[in-house]
Amino acid sequence: MRPQLRLTLLLPVLGLVLSNSPLTSQKLSTSATPDAARDLRHQSADWFAIEPHLPDPATASPQKLEIAGDVLRARRFPEDALVYYGYALQRGGPEQELLIRMGVTELDLRHIEVARTYFLRVVHLQKKNAQGWNNLGAAEYVEGRYGNAVSDYSKAIKLDKKSAIYHSNLGTAYFEEKDFEKARRQFDIALTLDPDMMQHHGASGIEAHMLSPADHAHYCFEIARLYAHRGDEENMLRYLTLSSEGGFDVLGSMNSDEVLAKYRKDPRVISLVRNANALRNQKTAVADARNGGVPPLLPQIPN
Repeated sequence: MRPQLRLTLLLPVLGLVLSNSPLTSQKLSTSATPDAARDLRHQSADWFAIEPHLPDPATASPQKLEIAGDVLRARRFPEDALVYYGYALQRGGPEQELLIRMGVTELDLRHIEVARTYFLRVVHLQKKNAQGWNNLGAAEYVEGRYGNAVSDYSKAIKLDKKSAIYHSNLGTAYFEEKDFEKARRQFDIALTLDPDMMQHHGASGIEAHMLSPADHAHYCFEIARLYAHRGDEENMLRYLTLSSEGGFDVLGSMNSDEVLAKYRKDPRVISLVRNANALRNQKTAVADARNGGVPPLLPQIPN
């Protein structure tokens, strides 16, 4: 069985994760065309080191072509990875696995609809493919179709109830739906299955790039609440700090939870809130100083 390579998408806390590969976005200049960006990467030392060792697509085995695609993707050549996954598919490689790899790579390139098409093909070929449903959920999530993501992640969980990743992803989708109780329940299951999940991919998920700062701060508060109920004070304080630094009213919101309320007057909590306020004020002061102490000028709209 292949090890699962991790997409936990994007996000501050529990990350949204794609099965079979980490989601690593290539940040290219918005002024460059995709072909120009690829040509530029082909002038890099990495490319000159890799190119001589790429297998001949006319004679290499599907496995070698698939491995070449994995190497190219890991070394940040996603377009070339897609080419080699395509070669592997043409030579009779495992269709569903290759479609998943191609879909994840298209997500890397932010070709969301193309990725979604690949994942739909996977679950059409095999309705009981948990990775396919999970990754389809990720594509739906990125597009903001959170209800569809909830449905897809739920199907993945029915097929593999022991995957912490799937429960985490479902919790993230519930959070976007503002169903915080169900979100916490899924995060709790995820942490029960994998207590170190936050450390694995806590800040690398897609949600990290999709949640607004305010939502991220609330998200961290909900995770702090979860840790409080689990009796894990260290991580509770960690996520309360992140939440407070993000501007969330930690002290005011703690009253609504019987467990967190017990910590409201804890010197550690008072200190972290005070420090977070000082940090935010410092950032505001720095921003004001950079703007000369006055708001930046807005462009004038001609009459």
